[in-house]
Amino acid sequence: MTTKKQNVFLNGRIVPADEARVSVFDAGFTHAAGFFETMRVYNGRIMRFADHLDRLAHSAAALEMRIDLARDAIERGIHDLLDANGLADARLRLTVTPGRVPQSPDAAGSPPQPTILITAEEVRPYPAELYKSGMRVCICPYKQSRLNPLAGHKTLAYLPRLLAMKDAAERKCHEALWFNTENQLAEGSVCNVFIVSDGTVVTPPVDTPVLPGIVRKTVIELAKANDMSVDERPIDINALLASDEVFLTGSILEVMPVTAIEKHTVGGGTPGEVTTRLRSLYAELVAKESV
Repeated sequence: MTTKKQNVFLNGRIVPADEARVSVFDAGFTHAAGFFETMRVYNGRIMRFADHLDRLAHSAAALEMRIDLARDAIERGIHDLLDANGLADARLRLTVTPGRVPQSPDAAGSPPQPTILITAEEVRPYPAELYKSGMRVCICPYKQSRLNPLAGHKTLAYLPRLLAMKDAAERKCHEALWFNTENQLAEGSVCNVFIVSDGTVVTPPVDTPVLPGIVRKTVIELAKANDMSVDERPIDINALLASDEVFLTGSILEVMPVTAIEKHTVGGGTPGEVTTRLRSLYAELVAKESV
């Protein structure tokens, strides 16, 4: 059985993945300087593509990295890559760094050239059973801080998240919930978190700090459009454990119910009505936007 070769988009060209090369002086390699976006493609359509690029551009400006994005060229590159890899439904990753630092002598005086890498792979969805029974999560042993300039941005400095996920797996959990240094709930390692309390959909405010998730934003819009009460406010451990429902959001997760926080059972131990309704609404939106 032959394995189909995977292609990637690198700096304006589609190339076989095993032939792609990035400079050893690239700031992403030497300093973990750069950003990435994980996007979902449904039926050849990139879900909320503009929102993803807006977030990346905002982070680049906030962290003073000069990264100019040719959006039309990136979108064309994504579709060329999907065609090259024979994919209509895919998990995309867009990685952008400031490029070579320091610049080569012959480039002195010219603006830095960013490194832009896009990969597209088949989606490996979470098990259907998890959406029926809900995830078990744990409390992360690490904390987020408002004083960390990287907090709230999707940067390449991702090792703490991977360590948190490893710790969660060793504790037989699917995710780890992060709190900040003020003991307020922030987010999951790779997702945003919501609770439902007395009929209100609640999520930590962006300045907690948390990543301004694209699906987070979409779920808030859906909830408001369907006459649900929504609030962005601080959540402490007591409010989390007293909540009627808990769910996670992310581009690959979509809307995932949580039914256990370590030994604590959330609600009745099954996905709640509000979570189930929002998951259904999100699926309807995906179907509408991927026609």
